[in-house]
Amino acid sequence: MFWLQIIKSFISVLRSGQTPRQIAGGFALGAIVGLMPFFTLQGLLLWLVILVLDVNLSAALLAVALFALLAYIIDPLLHALGYFLLVDSSSLHGLWTSLYNAPIAPLTRFNNTVVLGSFVAGFILLLPVYFGMHHFVLAYRTHLHTKVEQLKIYQIISKSTLVKWYDRIKNITS
Repeated sequence: MFWLQIIKSFISVLRSGQTPRQIAGGFALGAIVGLMPFFTLQGLLLWLVILVLDVNLSAALLAVALFALLAYIIDPLLHALGYFLLVDSSSLHGLWTSLYNAPIAPLTRFNNTVVLGSFVAGFILLLPVYFGMHHFVLAYRTHLHTKVEQLKIYQIISKSTLVKWYDRIKNITS
């Protein structure tokens, strides 16, 4: 039910509410968090940035879920990117040595190939994901909104007794 609620709130956010920039910003930052392994220092800092900035939290949570699944699929590619940066790029060895000897930098686990590869890939994808989501939100609000609401699956989910029951329970507890 949690996933249905995230999707429902994301669709309602797409219709109105926050600006396309806020939605795209939340989605792009959530994409970086989703690509990276959990429980790293940079992951915690990114969650702090998401909570401090005025970005959409529903979009960030949806992006974390989607990009965590994507990261699981492309894990070998992220490992190869991290391995290239850590081992094959001899010009960066001095940087990695000085970072490893720094007091806080080892907490980022940058010496793990998957962590480094996913962090770099996340920042490479930051702007394309942001502008892609911004364009999608604008297109949804101008063209796709009425078409999505006419879909049978949307009508079935939105009128489902299970979803209505979950909303009722959620409103009682909050």
